[in-house]
Amino acid sequence: MKLGISANALKHSGGLERYAMDLVQGLAAHGMRPAFFARKFDPSLGEYAQVEPHRINVSLLPGKLRDRWFSWRLAALRRRARVDVLIGCNRVDSSEIAICGGTHRGFLRATGRELRGSDQRQIELESRQYAQSRVIVAHSDLMRDELLELYGVDDAKIRVLCPPVDGARFSPVDDAARAALRKQYGFGEHETVLLFPSSSHERKGLPLIQSVVEALDLPVVVAVAGRPPERASQRVRYIGYVKDLENVYRAADFTILASKYEPFGLVGIESVMCGTPVIFSSNIGCCDAIDDDAKYVFRPDDAAGLRRMLEAAVAARGRRIEAAAGPGAHPAIRYDASVAAHIDALLALAADIVSSK
Repeated sequence: MKLGISANALKHSGGLERYAMDLVQGLAAHGMRPAFFARKFDPSLGEYAQVEPHRINVSLLPGKLRDRWFSWRLAALRRRARVDVLIGCNRVDSSEIAICGGTHRGFLRATGRELRGSDQRQIELESRQYAQSRVIVAHSDLMRDELLELYGVDDAKIRVLCPPVDGARFSPVDDAARAALRKQYGFGEHETVLLFPSSSHERKGLPLIQSVVEALDLPVVVAVAGRPPERASQRVRYIGYVKDLENVYRAADFTILASKYEPFGLVGIESVMCGTPVIFSSNIGCCDAIDDDAKYVFRPDDAAGLRRMLEAAVAARGRRIEAAAGPGAHPAIRYDASVAAHIDALLALAADIVSSK
């Protein structure tokens, strides 16, 4: 059985590009070298040597035509590469396994954005992908609900598989190492540090968080990692674009998001695996996957609820989450987050598809 993976890029990035790289690593552990179809490749990555690369160049096309052209070219290239099962990590209409890490209709509804022509084209391609795929892997129960409600997908076609996390990378450190990390990032011993990892501050709720934190009479600091905030202050500090995000999770007291739309929110799982509880709005997909003792949850856009959760979190400051007992097993996460378990589930789906052809 030859597998293929389709994604926008094979490079360090967020969202489904990062997920696709996890798939490459997991398949390599099984001795498998998938065909990888993307617009861009970073040849310096170790994952590049683990795939059979197929670049689909869209750079000369107008932006509104790029998704459609990519999907059309992919259908021919996958046949040429003799791919038996294609895992679609972007909007393509020839994937047997469609990965749903977010829906465009769900995004528009959550953000209240008016439908444009470009949105309609994305929704049409997305709908074809869901209709023509054999299986849809939803990354959260929230995504399953959106597929049922907004796209009319048959529930029998959906499998909920939460995305994996590298447990070797995201893990706690001892008190001495954590103290050194806090000093490295300039976090005071008396401060309660809320890590806000984001490159899309409006969507992830920084304005709400900032307004609530700045009104608190408590030593609470928001550490923004990623894109600089529009307005910094004594309570909102920019710590830059951080590649080793696991160390900031370890140094912080909590990780916080108040997203308008967050299909899963892998940062929540990463944070908990590093020993750091989360303060999240209830519409974030990963909330259902985190144990109650490791999360503080408030309703979306609820400033008073966020304030109550912050006050409760500050009162419990210093409590760390117990480390995992072994690979895939974590006391505060309600699924096996290991890459190996996720790959095994995908391979089982792929084998069923091949046997039924």
